[in-house]
Amino acid sequence: MSTRSHSHDPRTGGIREHTSRLLAGLSLAVALVSQTMADPREGALDDFFPQADRAGEAIGEPPARPVYRNDEQIGLMFETIDVAPIPAYSGKPVNMLVGLDMDGVVTGVRVLEHEEPIMLVGIPERRLVEFVDQYVGKTIRDRVRVGLSARIREGYRYVDAVSGATVTVVVMGEDIMNASRLIAVAHGLVDPDAVPIADPATVKPDVFESMDWNELREAGAVGRLHLTRGEIDEAFIGTEAEHVDNAPEGAEDETFIDLYAAYLNAPTAGRNLLGDDHYQRLMDRLDDGEHAIYLAASGRYSFKGTGFVRGGIFDRIQINQGDSAIQFRDGDLVRAPSQIAADGAPDISERDIFIVRSDYSFDPGRAWELDLLVRRQIGALDSVFVNFPLEYEPPEAWFDYPDPPQAMPGPSDRPLWVTVWEDRTWQIAVLGAGLLTLTLILMFQDWLAKRPKLIKRIRITFLIYTVVFIGWYTLAQLSVVNILTFTNAMLTDFQWSTFLMDPMMFILWTFVAVTLLLWGRGVYCGWLCPFGAMQELINDVALKFKVRQYELPWAVHERLWSLKYLILLGLFGISLHSLGTAEVYAEVEPFKTAVTMRFQREWGFILYALILLGISIFNRKFFCRYMCPLGAGLAIPARLRLFDWLKRHKECGSPCQICATECEVQAIHPDGHINPNECHYCLDCQVTYFNDQKCPPMIMRRKRREKAEKLASGNDRVPLKVAET
Repeated sequence: MSTRSHSHDPRTGGIREHTSRLLAGLSLAVALVSQTMADPREGALDDFFPQADRAGEAIGEPPARPVYRNDEQIGLMFETIDVAPIPAYSGKPVNMLVGLDMDGVVTGVRVLEHEEPIMLVGIPERRLVEFVDQYVGKTIRDRVRVGLSARIREGYRYVDAVSGATVTVVVMGEDIMNASRLIAVAHGLVDPDAVPIADPATVKPDVFESMDWNELREAGAVGRLHLTRGEIDEAFIGTEAEHVDNAPEGAEDETFIDLYAAYLNAPTAGRNLLGDDHYQRLMDRLDDGEHAIYLAASGRYSFKGTGFVRGGIFDRIQINQGDSAIQFRDGDLVRAPSQIAADGAPDISERDIFIVRSDYSFDPGRAWELDLLVRRQIGALDSVFVNFPLEYEPPEAWFDYPDPPQAMPGPSDRPLWVTVWEDRTWQIAVLGAGLLTLTLILMFQDWLAKRPKLIKRIRITFLIYTVVFIGWYTLAQLSVVNILTFTNAMLTDFQWSTFLMDPMMFILWTFVAVTLLLWGRGVYCGWLCPFGAMQELINDVALKFKVRQYELPWAVHERLWSLKYLILLGLFGISLHSLGTAEVYAEVEPFKTAVTMRFQREWGFILYALILLGISIFNRKFFCRYMCPLGAGLAIPARLRLFDWLKRHKECGSPCQICATECEVQAIHPDGHINPNECHYCLDCQVTYFNDQKCPPMIMRRKRREKAEKLASGNDRVPLKVAET
């Protein structure tokens, strides 16, 4: 290795031949691998409906495939992602294939696709199979709960959870049941008019009574769940965690948790607990149809825990009301005042407010339960948990109750993606502002390139925005998986609604598609890729501390460019057979670990991502240059770009090599031309292009200009001297 060495080796005659052989071998390997992979949809008809002889094409909205025996319809098959996709711990829904007979009984469930990190590594897939199999035989009228419960509730049916993947399976269970009910109604298995539902109660805003803590408790405004260490030990008797973390002798009566819950929208509860100012600010913050739940506790156990991350789920608490289960993400958390305003309140160590979003059919006037999950670890990945319910019965005097129940409405004609876009309005606005800013940077790049300090500050600020907002907050890291998914959809059943379900990704891809035609792949790779921005910022810090940079010799560097294209071809070949398998192999991209999961993952994935980031200390954007299949996928259509916006002097490359030497991704060939397939559009070469103190052609122009100005100023003085003489 050498330091920024660009010695060019013109002997490339055998490269094409070797590349052809490599591609041929890769194609054969992909074909052999493909033969061993099975689509989980295959054989589902026979397993779900053994008496069936055929299944029709998907019909209706939401779509489902009718299943027939002879000419009689005996059931339906559908995918949950088409019906009611609920984000799981990864932020993405788990897609499942479900069979439903004409009586609304689940006949089978198969997991098709998921991105749950704990399931991809560490917990075998058979555990998911065993979990979803428990739903076979359940009906759309059943109220199903996941996991053990300290109190078996009448009218509920319980299924075992998957140890170590609590959030994932709870969401999957809700998805199975919700999607089955929606399909049953939409496809006529259930008469909507035969299942009456009531409109939710509304809070009486003028009903307020000043109360102290004890009066609030007596009125039912504050619910309580008090658990001792001994009660927790008893709940785990008969499980694998029976002897884990038991209370020492004599400590059985110690408080494990003293938990309180209250509904804050009602003025009597909200104003007394929070104080008038905090209550008003909270109400101003809530949108129509949103509700605030107050949780406060003291003791050894935290109801919130420490395992949540931005975009993650609070997995120790869940609200249940009827058939609905409500889970909270960190975006639903609002900090509560440091003290309870009501007189006589106990000493509380933990207090928070959680928002029930309008997406849920929550009725504040009806009873609900707060399930507290207590977990005991029995291995590196295995654990056992028990749910403890806190029952809350709201005082009827606080609410206006609607007229008698109305008929259950049929499925809405409004596309689901429209609701998703409305829910993320401000995120869309911030992303739009960022993309507009980047567009202005690109349009006025010549003006900015003449101001090196300004463009450097702008670039660093934008890269931080890319990492923090686009990457870690909105999780809008593009991936080669998106390319494979889009290609697969184009070859099969393309539906815009599938891609519109994620507005951030859709907007970003639209912007990238436009910029590919105008400027090439460099706009995304150099400005909008969160992992690329991480590498560049790390390298900038290294350069600040004068860490020596190492570059591969030009001949090696030029050949390594092809590696990312080979990776892309391999993934594409696998995706033609199984997109899910291709997603697993796409872990060659560390994006999920470093960006989507924010390093909250198994140590092997974290180590891989950290190694790549560590290399960027000594070699700028090593992964982007040689390994990134997404960059390769963007470079191919970028060859159709309409304009060359990067300026070059005729002296570039012959004899001047300044830009080629300084290009930190080595995208400038020794002959001076810029390779648009490898350029990251950082504009450093344009800064040099306009620098009349550094660029030789510009230096010569500056000197000629200064000489001309000097001569011109000298001629102006001659007549004056003659006149004086």
